[in-house]
Amino acid sequence: MVAGRAAFASVVARTRELAESYQPPTFGHVPDPDAALFLCAVDHRTGYAAAHEVDGRGPFEGSELMWEVALRAAARQPGLLSGDRLREASSGEVAAIFEVDGDTVTEPDGRASLWRDLAEGLEGDYDGEAPRLLAASDGRLGGAGGLLGRLAAFEAYSDPLQKKSFLFAKICERRGWLAVADPEAWEVCADNVLMRLALRSGLVVPGPLDEVRERTRAALKRVAAEAEVPPPVLDDLLWELGRDDPDLLGAEAGDLREPPRDPGSSFY
Repeated sequence: MVAGRAAFASVVARTRELAESYQPPTFGHVPDPDAALFLCAVDHRTGYAAAHEVDGRGPFEGSELMWEVALRAAARQPGLLSGDRLREASSGEVAAIFEVDGDTVTEPDGRASLWRDLAEGLEGDYDGEAPRLLAASDGRLGGAGGLLGRLAAFEAYSDPLQKKSFLFAKICERRGWLAVADPEAWEVCADNVLMRLALRSGLVVPGPLDEVRERTRAALKRVAAEAEVPPPVLDDLLWELGRDDPDLLGAEAGDLREPPRDPGSSFY
């Protein structure tokens, strides 16, 4: 449900303005599809106690910090982020991979379980290699045999709104590992940042978590089409610029907040 035509038109205009000077990330720091697959799988509620510098850069926090620290570990230990290495991942190994300055991610047991499930499934269906998973999709995101459906077989990627799946697909497309044959299947992912932007701008109306997420995703897909900004680029733009500016798309609806997180979910 979109709150009103005026709010929609305002958001579209603001999106066009922001897109004129925005450059989406290239993900050039991600070395291979396996690293992308395993890091996307555990990219949720990182729980770091503070922001940290990594090799003199930053400081980083949250998801960015998780990726920086893990990719540094993988550079020091080639093959670390792969099915072969993570088939028997333990909570201690997870904590060590993501550790920085004595700080690390929360719920290492749960993340280790997601990695073990992913490694086992990847071995059973794709010879343990993410490039084979990509090849099996034949460039399709949606539909029978598409990448999204194949990813949904893994516990880490079973989110009904496919946030992690779209992140993995986006990284692979930008890095040249995936040529998407059905671009109409792209969606904007409705995480907490994007829900907050949609609510405060008046683009969607408040409600239960599942409803606000679905409304946000549908409304922002319409915005992407109207503003002529590809959904994955709009997703990056809103998340990157909207994390620290909840009124990025406007504040016509007032000081609204996204619904509370589900404490039992590994997606949001």
